[in-house]
Order: sequence, then C-alpha cells, then structure tokens
Amino acid sequence: MRAFIAIGLPKEIEDYLGKLEDKLKSTQADVKWVKPENIHLTLKFLGERDDKKVEQIKGALDEVSADNNAFRIHIGSLGGFPNLNSPRVIWVGIDQGESETKKIAQGLEEKIAKLGIPKEERPFSSHITIGRTRSNKNREKLVQELKLQMNEFGGQNLEFSVTKITLYKSTLTPTGPIYEILKEANLKTT
Repeated sequence: MRAFIAIGLPKEIEDYLGKLEDKLKSTQADVKWVKPENIHLTLKFLGERDDKKVEQIKGALDEVSADNNAFRIHIGSLGGFPNLNSPRVIWVGIDQGESETKKIAQGLEEKIAKLGIPKEERPFSSHITIGRTRSNKNREKLVQELKLQMNEFGGQNLEFSVTKITLYKSTLTPTGPIYEILKEANLKTT
C-alpha cells in the first residue's frame, strides 16, 4: 500500500484553504489543486509498503509521538516552490509550530530509517501543499493572484492545536487520491 505520515487539519482550516483555492482557480491556471478534505502537513512520505512494514511503522509512530508534546500551529504565509514567480508547488507555510514539526519529522526519519526505509535527501520544510502547476498556462495571472492573496493572508487567524500524528493509506484514483487513516498516535499533553 502507498502510505504517508502527516498532521491533519481541522475542518475550519480546510474550508478556509478551499476558499483560497477558489480565488486562485479564478486565474484558470493549469494547476492540480488538492481537495480541501485532503489537505494536510506531510511529515514523512513512505511510498509503497507491505503490511508487515506498515505494522513496524505504526510502532515507530507510537515511539515518536511519546517523545513529543502537543503544540499549536499558526499558518501565516503563502508561497511557491521553487519561487513565487515560477511556482511548481503552491503552499501555505507555518510561522508557529515549525520547530515542533521539524523535531517530529526528524524523529520519524531516524526511527523509520532503522526499518530500512531511506531518509529524505532534501531537508524537511514545514509547509502545506495546496496545488501543483502542470504547465505555464496563465502563470502570470496565477502569480499576480498569489501576490494579492499573500497580502490578505497574513491577517487571518489560522491557528489550531496539534494533538496527534497520523499514518494514512493513499489510494490513487482517476479523480484524485483517497486517504484512509491507518493509525493515529497521540502526542504528550502537559
């Protein structure tokens, strides 16, 4: 099965990001948008794994969650990789909770590497992908709208508590991926 570990978002954040996507869609740029209910903060992509390996990953998830406290995330930026003028990935970033997400992601990398799953080559970046461009169609309009939305974005109160990390199964379909929760591991509460 195809799997990943992520932080899920509350419905009100998904809804807000869905409205943001609608504004960006008005540019008619060639972007594959993430369905609001599928938006999440990926901590570790696992790729295709068999049932035995998934059971081992569940154990690693429990270990890492037991070592980390619950925390708050504030979403405070909007941008694109590799840069805003030529975005291949459109994302929202966090300005509170970044150190906590990095610590959890590093813990997962270490524990999961011991299971024979290679570490990521790129350093972890705390971001939430909302879309991926497929071509340069209407790119200028998209960039213009992104810059406009960036100005409004910072003033929003997009904050939530992170109390668990989740292992998801991802089934690819012609209409987009379907995510199924395989395990949730609670973070420590103080």
